[in-house]
Amino acid sequence: MSSTAADVVRLLTARGRTLAVAESLTGGLVAAAITGVPGASRVFRGSVTAYATDLKRDLLAVDAALLSSKGAVDPQVAAQMAAGVRHRLGADWGIATTGVAGPDPQDGQPVGTVFVAVHGPLEQDSGSAHGGKVAALRLNGSRAEIRMESVRSVLALLLRELAGERTGNQRAQDTEQNGGF
Repeated sequence: MSSTAADVVRLLTARGRTLAVAESLTGGLVAAAITGVPGASRVFRGSVTAYATDLKRDLLAVDAALLSSKGAVDPQVAAQMAAGVRHRLGADWGIATTGVAGPDPQDGQPVGTVFVAVHGPLEQDSGSAHGGKVAALRLNGSRAEIRMESVRSVLALLLRELAGERTGNQRAQDTEQNGGF
């Protein structure tokens, strides 16, 4: 994971881009992975650990009706968390994690259900738009293993999107993927 975090910091630095992180089930582990990389201060704006559902609404601008109807473990919630933290912290890129690490199910979702999201810059001048991307994960293992795989997965998703930014292969819609990375 540290090499993925280092690659993320390297690419963000090379492009003059910044990053903000919104976390729920990972509880600050994504931010710790990024800030563990020397030079991260050039690109890392900050993070919001919104473990409680009301904080997702109040700090990250996640739609209250969505939270009420779907709960906090939902792909749209992850997408709104990523977009919200990007906006609130003034970053070029926002990433988010939400899910169920266990020991018990949450919001009708079984343990191991995780959604990770990336929201990137809208490039009006270049004629391309990134928008966001969401990946759905079904993870097995202990609580700690689920949380660490969630960190790895969101960083890998961001790394792929950064690579797409470099090549101009950007996608403007939210998508959902099943499985790991």
